[in-house]
Amino acid sequence: MSVPARIGRYRVTRRLGSGAFATVWLAEDDALKSSVAIKVLADNWAHHPDVRARFEQEAQVLRRADSERLVRIHDVDELPDGRPYQVMTYAAGGTLAERLDAGPLPVREALRIAAEIAHAVTDLHESGVLHRDLKPSNILFATVRGSERLLVADLGLAKAIAHASGFTVVAGTPGYMAPEQHLPGGGLDVRADVHAVGAMTYQMLTGRTPQAGAPPPSKLRAGVSKQVDRIVLRALNAERDRRWPTAASFAAALDDARGASPFRRRSRVLLSAGLLVAVAGTVALGGSATAAEGWTRVADATGVLSVAVPDAWADQLIDGGWDPAAVGLAAGPAPGLLVGSDLPRWPDTASRNPGVFAGVSATMRGARLPVHAGCTRLPARAVTASGLTGAVQRWTNCPGTPVSYSEAALLSSGGDGVYVQIRQADDVDRTDQILAGLRY
Repeated sequence: MSVPARIGRYRVTRRLGSGAFATVWLAEDDALKSSVAIKVLADNWAHHPDVRARFEQEAQVLRRADSERLVRIHDVDELPDGRPYQVMTYAAGGTLAERLDAGPLPVREALRIAAEIAHAVTDLHESGVLHRDLKPSNILFATVRGSERLLVADLGLAKAIAHASGFTVVAGTPGYMAPEQHLPGGGLDVRADVHAVGAMTYQMLTGRTPQAGAPPPSKLRAGVSKQVDRIVLRALNAERDRRWPTAASFAAALDDARGASPFRRRSRVLLSAGLLVAVAGTVALGGSATAAEGWTRVADATGVLSVAVPDAWADQLIDGGWDPAAVGLAAGPAPGLLVGSDLPRWPDTASRNPGVFAGVSATMRGARLPVHAGCTRLPARAVTASGLTGAVQRWTNCPGTPVSYSEAALLSSGGDGVYVQIRQADDVDRTDQILAGLRY
């Protein structure tokens, strides 16, 4: 392929790459003294109205999103032969696909890049757009003022989220597509892109794309924690209702796994003398709550964990995590939340204010459930919640009042899980409903 001398006012220096639909050229903007990438639609597709419309739509989407984490469009025009082109950010650092040619990345670097991709996809989603074709060749690296910056590119298959339920054509790249993308009319939403970011994360950690029933990354790579296994495999879950609900919650979990999340410096919940004690100020329920009929769903600061509670219980929330050592498990900060009607009085055994505590631990086996002195202990019974299994120990008439406690240590097959304590203050037992609303 011969190199054109100029494309519009831009002086072309070399070809950067070619795909099925377009060729990308490196060019110089002599007026602004900068390098740019110019994407030109292939001649054999320039006269196909649907392909041309998709090419032009990509520029419109990128321009509207206007995020520093997405490739920016600087100009659009046509060549004399009628082929449209886009002038965009030049990323001199190459692509993630090129980096993966050398094998898996260092664990911390893989988590950093994965979190940055998830943050970029969040920007795209917040502009109302699904990418639908996230893959390593669409992840670029540029240097800005001496620092590396990640950019998401190639939005040729992007569509408005508002129209996602009407997709009728299968689109995407095998290895990164969510299961629902393989079905025409699959009703896509942001969780399809979450799956793709999860697939790239898995590949960065292990050197391979995930297949159905893929083993946890830690089975293929030393130095990968169980926490990372859980985060990545949740993003890849074949059932989209069990994936991270948003790219933002996935990004927060990745940030936490690599020690970059600020949530641990917020509030903390500890267990003392058999009862959960709030040791930090409460905050009003805000963006982490979503209402259902009569119930409210709340999530911890990382988005790893959420629970639904009756509306009347959802006045206050502490969402900054806990220390599993409180129930005899390995010490260290972990995701957790406490929601209730009056959290300053939560430690008071005479208080009739209901609420729920839930906390994650990477090693839930061996948890020591608290004993509630003065309460009536009922027989334990087996339960299953959010794919976790365990037993509920219920305590009633505490002490001589309608107050009751339900305690459960719920485990996954990998040994991690969630500790749950439910305080109720009337004669209605909502234990099963609350556990059914647990999401982890």
